[in-house]
Amino acid sequence: MKQDTRQLLRQLPKVDVLLQRPALAEWEQNLSRSLIKQAVQDVLAGLRRDILAERRRDVPAEDELDGMVLAYFRRQKSLRLKTVVNATGTILHTNLGRSVLSEEIGRHVGEIAASYSNLEYDLDEGRRGSRYAHLQSLLKELTGAEDVLVVNNNAAAVLLALTSMTQGKEVVISRGELVEIGGLFRIPDVIEASGGTIREVGTTNKTHLSDYSRVVGEGTGAIMKVHTSNYRIIGFSESVPAQELAELAHANGLPLINDLGSGLFVDMRRFGLPYEPTVKEVLKQGCDVVMFSGDKLLGGPQAGIIVGKAEYIEPMKQHQLLRALRSSKMTLAALEATLQLYRDEDLAMRSIPALQMLARTQKECLRRADVLAQMLRTADAALQVQTVPVRDMVGGGSYPEYTLPGYAAAVASEGLTAAELERRLRHAEVPVVARVQQDRLCLSVRTLRDEAHQELLNFRGAEITAGPRGRPRSRIPGGDTARRRKPTRRGRITTGSTRSCATGIMWRKTNSSRRGWRKIPPCRPALPGRTRSGAH
Repeated sequence: MKQDTRQLLRQLPKVDVLLQRPALAEWEQNLSRSLIKQAVQDVLAGLRRDILAERRRDVPAEDELDGMVLAYFRRQKSLRLKTVVNATGTILHTNLGRSVLSEEIGRHVGEIAASYSNLEYDLDEGRRGSRYAHLQSLLKELTGAEDVLVVNNNAAAVLLALTSMTQGKEVVISRGELVEIGGLFRIPDVIEASGGTIREVGTTNKTHLSDYSRVVGEGTGAIMKVHTSNYRIIGFSESVPAQELAELAHANGLPLINDLGSGLFVDMRRFGLPYEPTVKEVLKQGCDVVMFSGDKLLGGPQAGIIVGKAEYIEPMKQHQLLRALRSSKMTLAALEATLQLYRDEDLAMRSIPALQMLARTQKECLRRADVLAQMLRTADAALQVQTVPVRDMVGGGSYPEYTLPGYAAAVASEGLTAAELERRLRHAEVPVVARVQQDRLCLSVRTLRDEAHQELLNFRGAEITAGPRGRPRSRIPGGDTARRRKPTRRGRITTGSTRSCATGIMWRKTNSSRRGWRKIPPCRPALPGRTRSGAH
C-alpha cells in the first residue's frame, strides 16, 4: 500500500467522532441513532474503497461529510419507481409502462387501493363472491363472448389457456407465428411449459390450409394462431385467415386458440393505421378462445384478457394455476373503469390517453411543438430550439414498422452534445425521457400529455440542459448542483443565494471563499422526506 493511501485512510474520521457532529446530532430528532450510525459506516466504507482504488485523492471536509451522509439517507428513502415525462414519441413505450390512465381512472384506482372493497364479496347476497364477476357482464357486452377471464398479463393468459386446453396433446401452429414477444418469452417454450407438444406446419413466410389439415389427428389438442405483433413479414408471404382455420378446427372437433397480443375495440383505420380486426370481429370469425393485453391499444392497465366459449374458459377458472396468475384489485379497478368508457366509442376517444395520442393529427403536433419551442426559448435564451418533423411510433409490439407523422422541439446548447443533454434531462427531479435523432435532442409532443408537462419542460428542462450561457453549473460543497436561483412570491426565478439539496446549508456565491461559495449561518439540516414546514 502506498504511503499517500495510508495517510488518507488515517485522515478519515472515526464513526463515533462523526456521530458527535452537531448536524448529525440534530438529525436524531427525526431519525433513530442506529439508522444514522449505519449511514455513517456505509459512507466511510465507500470512501475507503475509493481511496484504495485511487478513485479519490483527498478526504472530504466535515461539512461535505455531513452532506454525504444526508445524501445517503435520501437515496435509501427515495422511491425507485417514479413518474417520468415521455417525450420519445412512442405511445405504448414498454420501458415506460406502456399505456397511461386518465386522471379520473387514476383517482378511482387510488380510492380502491386505499380502502377495503368488495373484491371477493357479493354485496347483494351478503356472502363470498368472485373477483372475476366484476368484469364479466361488461366484457361480454363489448366482445360478444360467452365467458371471460382476466389474469395479470397476456403471457399468463396464453400459458393458462394452453395448460388447461392442450396438456399432453399437440398444438398445431404455423412456423411463421412461433414468435418471441420480448424478455425471452417465446411461444414454443410456452407450449412446452404448458405440457403440450408443438406441431409446426408450413414455412416461415408461407403457410397454407392444407399444411394444417395434413397433421390434424387424434393427438391434436388445438389449432393455434398467433399475431406477429412485434414484427412483419412482407413480400412473398401468405397466412391462413382465422375463419378458414376455425372451419377446419371445428370439422375435427378441435378448438381454435387466437393470441391477438394487442387486442383492440376500435377500428384503427381512423388513425391512418392498417386494418386490424377488433376482438368482437375475431370471435365472429369462429375463434373459440381469444387472448389480448389490457395495456396496449386498449389503453388500460397491464392485464391478460381471455374471452370465448364457456366450455373452454370455465375449466380455466377451476385450474390450480389461476391463483398464481390472478389480477389484483388495482388492476381490476382500472380495467373496469377503462372498459366502461368503451360503451361509448366517442367517449373512449376523448378520455383514454393512448387513443388521444393516436388521434393527434400532424397539424396539431406542429402547433404543440411550436408552443413548446417558444416556451423553451423564453425559459433560457442560450437554448437553440427548432420545430422539426419526426416519425412517431405506436410501440408495445403494436404495428411494427408503421409510423405516425409528427413534430418535435429539437434542442441544442453550445458546448453540450445531444447525448449530454439527453442524460441531464433524465436526471432531472422529474425525469424527462427524450430521443436523440440526427445529433439533436428531440422532444416529441405526441406523447406529452398536456400543457402542464410542457411547462415542466419549460422550467426544469431548460435549467438542467443549459445553465448560464450553456456552461455546466458549479457545485456547492457537499451538495447537488447549485441552482443559483430562488422562487419569489409569484414563482418567478431570480438570482441569489440557494439552499443545498444535500445538506440543507445556505450558500452564497463569492469570489474568495472555498470553491467560490460561502456558507450562510445559521442552518438547519433538511431531513429526508420533509418539506420546509416539517410535514411528511
